[in-house]
Amino acid sequence: RDIPLSEIDAEALPRDRASRDTEAMAELRHSILRDGLRQPIELFPIDGARPYGLISGHRRLAAFRALGRDTIPAFLRTPANLPEALAAMVAENEVRAQISPWEKARLILTCLAEGQFETPDAAIDALFPAQSRQKRSRLRGHLMVAECFDGRLATPERLSQARLDRLAAALRGGWEELLLDALPDPASHSLETQWTALTPVIAEALSPRA
Repeated sequence: RDIPLSEIDAEALPRDRASRDTEAMAELRHSILRDGLRQPIELFPIDGARPYGLISGHRRLAAFRALGRDTIPAFLRTPANLPEALAAMVAENEVRAQISPWEKARLILTCLAEGQFETPDAAIDALFPAQSRQKRSRLRGHLMVAECFDGRLATPERLSQARLDRLAAALRGGWEELLLDALPDPASHSLETQWTALTPVIAEALSPRA
């Protein structure tokens, strides 16, 4: 169906992407102008001023708004509840473009804060059911990192899985206060300069004698 953009709440669900590539957005707008929308967005009915919540297609919807369109082609889904809608969003984004480890952890924290799930394990089970036991354990560590460093890192979505693993190991060892003391302000430092400042503390935390 063609749905009016004014009837769509793009933030009805916590989003799992922390960054937006301006160059990719420009390419998407050009593609829509040239070929039209190849894949409709996905919506679900909600109660509110806008009757539809967005499941997938955040970038496509933003592109249509930037182009001044009035309506957008959409599939209407009927998830049983909000957690099911969240799971559908994550599944679609995992197929289209890999969600970063930080974004996965941050999404879970947001869902927990909003009361969508009672425990981290319940959130992981619902949102990432295909992950192995080892990957779920690793994600629990990433949750610790996101909870500790949220708002303190510049572009944290660029942190590699290996770096998140090292931070998680240091936090498990009780080094949170020293890590935070060593961390420069994200307003005046890049992620790389912040990581350089953290590296000696992490090395000490993970050394055999620590």
